[in-house]
Amino acid sequence: MKGFPDKPSYIIELLDGGVTLEDVIDGHICEQDKVEKSAFVVGDLGALMRQHTCWQSMVPQVQPYYPVKCNSSPAVIEVLASLGLGFVCANKAEVSLVLEHGVPPENIILSSAFKQLAHIKYAAKNSVRHLICENEAELSKIARLHPEAKLLLQLTTEAHAAETSMPFGFSLKSCRHLLEMAKERGVQVVGAAFHIPSSCQDPQQAYTRALSDARCVFDMGLDLGFNMQILDIGGGFTGSEFQLKQVESAVRPLLDAYFPQRSGVQVLAQPGCFYVASAFTLAVSVIGKQVATRRWDSLSQGEKNEDTEFLYYMKEGVYGSFSHKLLGNIITTPLVHKHALCVDEAVYPSSLWGPSLDQLDQVVERCLLPELLVGDWLLFSNMGTCGLEEFSCVSTCSQLPVYYTISTPDWYEMQEAGVALDSAMKNFSVLQYSM
Repeated sequence: MKGFPDKPSYIIELLDGGVTLEDVIDGHICEQDKVEKSAFVVGDLGALMRQHTCWQSMVPQVQPYYPVKCNSSPAVIEVLASLGLGFVCANKAEVSLVLEHGVPPENIILSSAFKQLAHIKYAAKNSVRHLICENEAELSKIARLHPEAKLLLQLTTEAHAAETSMPFGFSLKSCRHLLEMAKERGVQVVGAAFHIPSSCQDPQQAYTRALSDARCVFDMGLDLGFNMQILDIGGGFTGSEFQLKQVESAVRPLLDAYFPQRSGVQVLAQPGCFYVASAFTLAVSVIGKQVATRRWDSLSQGEKNEDTEFLYYMKEGVYGSFSHKLLGNIITTPLVHKHALCVDEAVYPSSLWGPSLDQLDQVVERCLLPELLVGDWLLFSNMGTCGLEEFSCVSTCSQLPVYYTISTPDWYEMQEAGVALDSAMKNFSVLQYSM
């Protein structure tokens, strides 16, 4: 076992000798079955490094600022901080968490549509000066409580408004008034921000309009004497390399036209899902099962026909690990642990439910699965943005255990990237994983 001098908060299972993430999941399922537990999470910290490498190779001109609300697990924060990312925080607790991991205040942005007074005061007290401002009321609060703040004006976009049904931020027409208001109050404005959601059907048009508007805001700010130097192009990065290529191809020529490198403008983005989604897998067991069919009378006991449907109940539901389903997100069909589907094997319409018996607690509405037994395990991938901040270390009984892993090649790649793991990641202890 190899560890660090400080008492660790996390144990990383170092995968060597051909051990895979699937082997780790297999081992922990066996452990969980022995103690009659039925859910856990595996976090692949190497995935964070791989996504960081992908981001740097594809959009090197855009500095990533991680939105803590996506996954505020201290393990995630610690790794991303060691990789040199900036952070976007929505409240006092998130600012405190990031500061505790040694992130300089100048690499933190406070962003929330309606900031509590205490949060603005906390930012001022801790020298967090970059704040995103979305309306006149926020500008007035910030001017009063944090006169040293450096504001980024949040521009509304049609794509964002269509997704939320409630537009936040300033329209281009109102920005001149807000800039003049900031000038009168003595508050610095240093840039602009916008957001294009990943659901946008025409990213080329959306980014063209948003960056053109941002250029107008910069020009108005410069006319009023502001030092406009930061452009935040927001989030909307799914984690897919293909989608990142689409965004890059849309954004790069526009940045070259409106904000060329010689302008000195720092361009940043908020890739939250991009970094963490693929890093976590949820394993959950089937704890109940029901058979539903439209022709019960025609079936003998144990017989099934083409109308047979199965309802499976799991330990976790929408009031736990799948809470993002309530926000309209789609949960993809899971893999069945240790089950290789044969070509001629029967599959049945199935639905997956949480344990509450509530009609809202439906995790997957309809999918095709082989017939499962109570006690079988399902594996849900891409769970990195699904409330993992509420998961805990293995020792806490009331919450799901999280087992952190990293492969030996990823471990060395992090070191080669300049991450001083023995000093920057003090809260980790490394344990060789053995089968």
